[in-house]
Amino acid sequence: MTFETIISICLGVGLAASVGFRVFLPLFALSLAAYFDVWQLNESWHWIGSTTALITLGAATIVEIVAYFIPYIDNLLDSISVPLAALAGTAIMLSTVADLSPVITWALAIIAGGGTAAAVAGTSSATRLTSTATTGGIANPIVSTVETGTSVVMSIVSIFLPILAIILVIIILFIIFRIYKKFKSSKA
Repeated sequence: MTFETIISICLGVGLAASVGFRVFLPLFALSLAAYFDVWQLNESWHWIGSTTALITLGAATIVEIVAYFIPYIDNLLDSISVPLAALAGTAIMLSTVADLSPVITWALAIIAGGGTAAAVAGTSSATRLTSTATTGGIANPIVSTVETGTSVVMSIVSIFLPILAIILVIIILFIIFRIYKKFKSSKA
C-alpha cells in the first residue's frame, strides 16, 4: 500500500464523517476540489468535478443547509439522512480510494465510508430529536449551525490535511461512543 493510497483512504473517511452532518456539503467540497484539480478522483468518478455536478451539488448544499433551519423540516430531513448519508459516504470512498483492488475498495467504501457516515448521521439525528423534545425545537437552529460548521471544517480538513481528518474522525467516533455509553447506562 502506497502513501497515496493511505492519504486517499484518510480523505474518504474524513469526508464520509462530514457527510454524517450534511449530506451534500462534503460532496460539493469534493466537487470543488476535483474541479480545481486539488484532488484527483478515480477514473469513473471524474464527473464529480464537472461544471454541471458543481452547480447541482452547490444548489443542493444551499437547499439542505437552509432546510435544516426550518422547524419540523429539520426533523423530517433527519428521518431520511441516515440512509442517504450511508450511500453518500460509500460513494465518497469509492471516488477517492486509489490503487486498491475492487474488492478491497468496495469493502472499505461500505464499511469505512458508509458506516462512518451512518454512525455520525444517526448520532446527529438523535441530538436533534433530543433538542426538539427538550426545548420544543427552539435549540434546533443552534444544533444545525454546529452540524453545518463541523461539516465545513471536516470537509476542508479532509481535502487539505487528510491525516488530520482521520484523527478528527477517531475523536468524533470516540465522542459518539461515549454519548451512546452514557445514554445506555442512563436507560438501565
